[in-house]
Amino acid sequence: MVASPLHVVTDAAEDVSEYHIEAQTSLVERSLRTLKHGDAFAVLDAYGDIGALENTAEGLFFRDMRHLSRFQLWFAGRRPLLLSSVMQDDNAALSVDMTNPDIEIPNGEKVHRDTIALERLKFLWDDACYERISVRNFDFHVRRLHIGINFDADFKDLFEVRGVDRMRRGSVSTEIIGSDEVELRYVGLDEATRVTRLKFSPTPRVLEPRRAIFDLTLEAGARTSIAVTITLDAGERQHPVPGLLSAYSQKRRAMRAATSGIATVSTSNGLLNEILCQSTADLHMLLTDTPNGRYPYAGIPWYSTVFGRDGIITAMLMLWLDPAIAKGVLTYLAATQATHIDPAADAQPGKILHERRQGEMAMLGEVPFRRYYGTVDATPLFVMLAGMYYERTGDRDTIAAIWPNIKAALNWIDTHGDRDGDGFVEYFRETSQGLANQGWKDSHDSIFHADGTSAEGPIALVEVQAYVYAAKQKAANLASLLGEPGLATRLLRSAESLRTKFDQAYWCDDIGTYALALDGEKRPCRIRTSNAGHALMTGIADPKRAARLAATLLSRDGFSGWGIRTLAQGEPRYNPMSYHNGSVWPHDNAMIALGLGRYGLKREAGVVFEAIFGANLYQDDRRLPELFCGFPRKRRRGPTSYPVACSPQAWAAATPFGLLSACLGIEIDHANDVLSFTKPIFPSFIDELELRNVSVGLSLVDLRLDSRRTSGCVAVDVTRSTGNSQIIIRK
Repeated sequence: MVASPLHVVTDAAEDVSEYHIEAQTSLVERSLRTLKHGDAFAVLDAYGDIGALENTAEGLFFRDMRHLSRFQLWFAGRRPLLLSSVMQDDNAALSVDMTNPDIEIPNGEKVHRDTIALERLKFLWDDACYERISVRNFDFHVRRLHIGINFDADFKDLFEVRGVDRMRRGSVSTEIIGSDEVELRYVGLDEATRVTRLKFSPTPRVLEPRRAIFDLTLEAGARTSIAVTITLDAGERQHPVPGLLSAYSQKRRAMRAATSGIATVSTSNGLLNEILCQSTADLHMLLTDTPNGRYPYAGIPWYSTVFGRDGIITAMLMLWLDPAIAKGVLTYLAATQATHIDPAADAQPGKILHERRQGEMAMLGEVPFRRYYGTVDATPLFVMLAGMYYERTGDRDTIAAIWPNIKAALNWIDTHGDRDGDGFVEYFRETSQGLANQGWKDSHDSIFHADGTSAEGPIALVEVQAYVYAAKQKAANLASLLGEPGLATRLLRSAESLRTKFDQAYWCDDIGTYALALDGEKRPCRIRTSNAGHALMTGIADPKRAARLAATLLSRDGFSGWGIRTLAQGEPRYNPMSYHNGSVWPHDNAMIALGLGRYGLKREAGVVFEAIFGANLYQDDRRLPELFCGFPRKRRRGPTSYPVACSPQAWAAATPFGLLSACLGIEIDHANDVLSFTKPIFPSFIDELELRNVSVGLSLVDLRLDSRRTSGCVAVDVTRSTGNSQIIIRK
């Protein structure tokens, strides 16, 4: 019996998560611009301003704290007129063009609009925000101009910005240092001092604790500029801040070095090329240098930090094209792997990190995320990625270095991960402060039964068993490589046992899919969700189930037209505007498409690719967001946006590359120096594709794939190869 909607709503609302993102304003309506470098990121409006409206996510953030909550540019006491606002193609800087409104200056003289041009260049580099405000007089007369900048810092923790209330806060003070510099200081309850310094050039006529005013005199046709350097300091800066031009030059050199020699994709479809370029730029912006390697921070604004699951899946989707991302993810997560039991952090030995936070609330334990391990899937995914990385690269040294971590993760899977010893990995939060649900759908209301009631733990998610199966298979190969054949045999036996038990426990023939989860009493949650599609990606699904499962996922209830929904229409708790119960997530679709391709369902993988591509065409800057709403596709309009979706988001940016891999059936076998394509197809919007600088063993290859001269089949031509690699097409 299906519970009434009233019952479902009441049950789902009883445990509203204290870590949800409160929506006072929509990120969509603000046309926001984002900048990032290292542990600093900025969320700006189209003008390049911060704080024009209250209660928004705008700000200049550093290590999970808002270091600047207001920064507004004024022209003669008025906001300038916006002409254009664009991110540079590689996300290096924001460029904004503006002009003056019609104004009357104090002597009674009028200045007509479009007389004065203002251009803002804004970028982040080395824990500082730089801005150059260029001003040019296009009038025939001398003009005396008044430029004002209002600024402030509320030093709110990111979780406060997200909507979490605090009973107490630290103290804020402001000090004017000389004639051109202001220091905003926050002494937190954690006894740490956080500082924002604003330095202006030229020296403003008026400098007050929250305002700077410049008087400029410009001859006809003359130009000048104002430079502002905003330094973010958590008490660790050991070197002077470079000037604006030097910082911009350093940033450009660093970006060129980071992207030199990378593999690239171009196609016959110009719009898809724009999407691929934007995705590449977003991924490189989110990649962050850490003491343990480069790591793709999850997304802006809410998740600009390390997330284990997000980083691993991003690396998986990009592995065929850029395996260096996987190396950074593996080395970082190995270095931060849990080594002891800590209930407050949901940590046990061998478990892989879920989330790291550096803000005041995390330092004080007001939120548990300083170093938090409350995720059930990151540990098997870590092992799975390690095996995939070795197959792709043959990098034995990296695998040997993290082999103890891989074995510790495997031990966690079989002990703490499977407390009742039934062969399935379950989660159950250790304290009430932790996350109630610990899979990728970690909303409080995302795991439930067919009658709408919440599943009680410990909970064994369908996709987690799939990850464990693949992890043990991959780890068996690594164990053989590193001289542990006995372990390899045990792992293969365990994986095969899990595959058999999985099909018996999870398959629900009446609804044509695998159950979402088993609850604490081993009762299946008989719900049609996208989670089941992940079983295809890892190969745990019985081949005779694949076509039926694909049909369920791509049915009218499961498929919105813009992608596969997280929860099928008609299920209890279905809401196309929810975070996990009816929305569409690009990365989820990419993982399912890879599974469809694995089971030979290439046409279905192409349908998913076409849907996500179509949705992407309606996104600003061709940038896929974290998710969008699951309303059915309608003619002549795009998908409905989710109000607080992160954009950019790492695994969303990686999605187009994962979808390409799914359709082309790309596999790169380093040991045999082989790049293969299994039953490659193109979606309808591609006729030709070029891959350049792809590493295959010790070779670098360029390829051209074409469907126009082979009646829809994909032909592959090698246009360059630096070694003896083989290219194979499997039909």
